[in-house]
Amino acid sequence: MTSRDAGADPPDVISEALADLRDRLAADEEGEVARYIPPLALADPADFGLALVSREGHRYRAGQSDTRFTIQSVSKPFVFALALTDLGLEETTRWVGAEPSGEAFNAISLEPGTGRPANPMINAGAIATSSLIGAADNEERFARILDVLGRFAGRTLDVDERVHEAEAATGDRNRALAHLLRASGRLRLDPVEAADVYFRQCAVLVDTVDLAVMAATLADGGRNPVTDEQVVPEPVAVQVLAVMATCGMYDASGDWMLRVGLPAKSGVSGGLLAVSPGRFGIACYSPPLDPVGNPVRAVAALRELSARFGLHLLHNPAPSAPTITTARRDPRTGALLVTAQGSLDFTAAERLVHTLRRFASTFTSATATATASGAGPTAASGAESIVLDLERVAALDSTALALVSATLARIEAAGHVVRVVGDAGRALGRQGSGDGP
Repeated sequence: MTSRDAGADPPDVISEALADLRDRLAADEEGEVARYIPPLALADPADFGLALVSREGHRYRAGQSDTRFTIQSVSKPFVFALALTDLGLEETTRWVGAEPSGEAFNAISLEPGTGRPANPMINAGAIATSSLIGAADNEERFARILDVLGRFAGRTLDVDERVHEAEAATGDRNRALAHLLRASGRLRLDPVEAADVYFRQCAVLVDTVDLAVMAATLADGGRNPVTDEQVVPEPVAVQVLAVMATCGMYDASGDWMLRVGLPAKSGVSGGLLAVSPGRFGIACYSPPLDPVGNPVRAVAALRELSARFGLHLLHNPAPSAPTITTARRDPRTGALLVTAQGSLDFTAAERLVHTLRRFASTFTSATATATASGAGPTAASGAESIVLDLERVAALDSTALALVSATLARIEAAGHVVRVVGDAGRALGRQGSGDGP
């Protein structure tokens, strides 16, 4: 595991923009530092750090981004990812639900009839999730949790033992939640052991850049952009982000989704991370919390960034370059030429297959017209071929591959000829040619 400090990026316009945001919001003195865990009360309320990590691993930071603090509830999505990787979605959700609770993070939110905790982002759900991690004993279980948190962060992490001891000394409510889970049949471990592994994971030390790398790893489908390690499978990252989007900000999750629109998770030590899928991860550290338990300045920073840069998940994206650059008949051969470009996802592939199907329908009409006139099918034979030029296609994702392959197979099954040009043809199971159309 490489150190994230190696080759750190020099000052730049993005870091300067983060610094400007930090300087303007630093004057906000609303909120209170968490005091129910005594060491957290010692945090400097003036501390305020921001960091952003792109899916390429570029790091940007401002303010107290190197100040270390305990991860607290920001650990929850990543332990949930480990449970999903171990057990799969169906088995994991047999023990913990995925519905917003609409209640405080430490509420008794158990599903009527089943006793499942509402979701893995509240304390009851996190205790149940941590107990799902496969291990011979609690030491091995926590070792696996610490390891996966470090792999998400891109470096080895450690524990603040003083905070762990304080969590255990003040954690009666969490132990009570563990006992309730056990009584309802939704806890695999002894309640004392389950609570302790949860206390320890909350006491893992991170800084703002660590959280931004962890968020960027989720943004890039589970691949850490700093170490290039695939930490969890891409479907797991998607499932985690879905629960973060609906449950990550406690009983303010709906308002957060409305105003910011990014999957996010906060913690009572002042950490907050948010994910812009396919683009970057961003994190903030600011100890003063609002009544819900979310960092006041961090929430304000993400609201402003989302509005300024159009980050909301439901924001209509800017128009991309056209997928189809050519769709015409070759005057020499009568064949129809279709040229595509770029990386093909569902949206781009839909444009391409629509064009191919439209051309195939003109073949059928032309053949029928020629037959009805007595000229016979050979009169239209020159139009019964398509040249699909993929020379400028950089990649096809799995959805695009399935859509285009099935469409070409149907066109050929209708009696037409298809020739694919370009290396991308190999992904379709067809020999690409660099000779051009």
